[in-house]
Amino acid sequence: MKRKVTKAIFPVAGLGTRFLPATKSIPKEIMTLVDRPLIQYAIDEARAAGIREFIFVTSRGKSALEDYFDQAPELENSLRKKGKDDLLAALKTTNMESGAIAYIRQHKALGLGHAVWCARRLLSNEPFAVILPDDVIAAETPCLQQMVEAYEELGGNMVAAMEVPDDKTHAYGILDVKEDMGSVVSVNAMVEKPEAGTAPSNLAVIGRYILRPDVMGHLNRIKTGAGGEIQLTDAIAREIEDGDNVYGFRFRGQRFDCGSKAGFLQATVAFGLAREDLRDEFTEYLTDVISARTAAQ
Repeated sequence: MKRKVTKAIFPVAGLGTRFLPATKSIPKEIMTLVDRPLIQYAIDEARAAGIREFIFVTSRGKSALEDYFDQAPELENSLRKKGKDDLLAALKTTNMESGAIAYIRQHKALGLGHAVWCARRLLSNEPFAVILPDDVIAAETPCLQQMVEAYEELGGNMVAAMEVPDDKTHAYGILDVKEDMGSVVSVNAMVEKPEAGTAPSNLAVIGRYILRPDVMGHLNRIKTGAGGEIQLTDAIAREIEDGDNVYGFRFRGQRFDCGSKAGFLQATVAFGLAREDLRDEFTEYLTDVISARTAAQ
């Protein structure tokens, strides 16, 4: 019987240098997409998938991230007295129950695999999810929930995957597909950031994973890989060698790379237009901007 996935690791130790100077004083994960920080989108997705324990792998300077999930009694009392029930309800979604969230420090920036490995002592012999908050996914059914449903049928290890242009494959971990079964593919191998022209497919891994506990054992033994870092991709590749039990999952939805400025702006437009309270005014503004640019040309 497969164990349910109830724990998730959130690697949030990065410095966010692409967003300097904003990230000089605030963690990148607190930057807001419309009116919610990136980390809130990740937490909401995890909750929808049945995650009950949240493990944050952080670094120095991330105290604002911890404060965000703490209680704010003075603010809550103020909103309650003023009858602002809608804002009070929104605020409560940011609160975490005592013991539901844990923080682990990654003292050296040694890659995603190392960040996941840092959380090993908070996991017993059970499957776990990994969510990268930079990847924000707009979907009718949250991405991780889709993956959990597929995992309950297949087991093994599962990575979220999407098609990327051939000239972009060098920026991703790429799947070497063994069998294409539609929404799910079985995997022969994974290649981390292949050189141009060498990618085995254009099916790229993005920031959602469901992993067996054996992956932690592989991370224990792995030396540095691409970029001088300990790559999670390499540990998953060992699972393919040992058990032939790795699957790529083509999720239904649109992924935004909010680790880049262009991706963050694209996500802001998409999520803004999806909001009923903002759509009309925002659409009018964007239409005016495009019309003005067209006239100027």
